[in-house]
Amino acid sequence: MKTIIGVDFDNTIVCYDELFHKIALEKNFIDSDFPKDKEKIRNHFRAIGKETAWTELQGYVYGERIFEAEIFPGVIDFFKRTRERAIPIYIISHKTRHPYAGPAYDLHQAAMGWLEKNNFFSNPSVNLNPKDVFFVESKILKCDQIALMKCTHFIDDLSEFLSEPAFPENTTRILFSKKADHSLSKSVLRIEDWCAINNYFFKEHGFFARRS
Repeated sequence: MKTIIGVDFDNTIVCYDELFHKIALEKNFIDSDFPKDKEKIRNHFRAIGKETAWTELQGYVYGERIFEAEIFPGVIDFFKRTRERAIPIYIISHKTRHPYAGPAYDLHQAAMGWLEKNNFFSNPSVNLNPKDVFFVESKILKCDQIALMKCTHFIDDLSEFLSEPAFPENTTRILFSKKADHSLSKSVLRIEDWCAINNYFFKEHGFFARRS
């Protein structure tokens, strides 16, 4: 079977920890010594009864400020290696067109702009086609797109998405997460960073070596 890889976008390719910390600090929701961790910042907003403010902050980060977000180390190397081996790769993300609250930023356009800024389209070693990037409005549509592209592997940071009943059963589920989750299905492979993902697929005894 031909290998086809799908990758999520937010919190899988793009790292927002520093940016959420920076903006929450700008808006006086946290102190400077608060951990630079998006999940902990989100939990803090919820704990202080600022759920709506958190929703608006997400729209602001994913819209107007996304260009300040960082790329996870190892992502570009992974895309280069797939290109070298002519392995199809797609970005498939559940992302609404506009935020649920706050100004109506075009989040799809902002995300495509971030990919362009980070040379996914212009770097000949990566050479991602914009037509291979899909932003869809629901988890079900994301599952459908993964199936439509016939992905043999999908990399995502959300264990709950990989456990969706509609997730294609023949697609290998790779959870991008540093946190152990003992409730994970045995069908989900947890890999903690992109260096390890690169090793899983491309090292001497990795996935492709085992297939040869």
